[in-house]
Amino acid sequence: MRAADAAPNPWFDASYVVENWGTILRYLGEHVRLTVAAVVIGALIALPLALLARRVRWLAAPVLGFSSIVYTIPSLAMFALIFPFTGLTATTVLVGLVVYSLVILVRNFLTGLQGVPGDVREAAEGMGYGRFRLFWQIDLPLALPAFIAGLRIATVSTVALTTVGVLVGHGGLGQLIFGGFNSNFYRAEIVTGAVGCVLLALFADVLLAGAERLLTPWARARS
Repeated sequence: MRAADAAPNPWFDASYVVENWGTILRYLGEHVRLTVAAVVIGALIALPLALLARRVRWLAAPVLGFSSIVYTIPSLAMFALIFPFTGLTATTVLVGLVVYSLVILVRNFLTGLQGVPGDVREAAEGMGYGRFRLFWQIDLPLALPAFIAGLRIATVSTVALTTVGVLVGHGGLGQLIFGGFNSNFYRAEIVTGAVGCVLLALFADVLLAGAERLLTPWARARS
């Protein structure tokens, strides 16, 4: 099927892509689903943590410190910790990706919230803004650039980390890279997986950058 043992062994082979297009799309779909789910869930966890750390100042250092320590855990060890509870499933990969995304998201979300001028918040409170309205109309717009910067970094990082999921059989495009190494170093399969990851990361980054421009027109006007 792959002609892995045929000579020559090119770095790119269009026939491989055509013949295996269905498989490539399947792995790409898994890669996208894992990345999107991990970043969304990570953001939903990171935002309350950042709000809590901003409100209770002494919690900021422990929250950031804990998330940084978790990020240093090797992926092999992380999967070994998760595996007894989730088995050889995509959930094992998803949980690991969410945990790794938190250090980036919590730090950037907290930085954005701390960058909101205190006098602006005090003026809004003096005008009768409640906690929810204060966040929605003051904190969120002013912190949005830092929020999206965190999402961009976390997304690109997650695209790369998802490939490690090959350890449990759910590595998205990483399955192609792993399959190429297992097929006598079949270069076309390895490069297809690697290039696919790079293009996916670039596409996601451009998409989020465009979203930032649309959501922060005032920043665009200043520049």
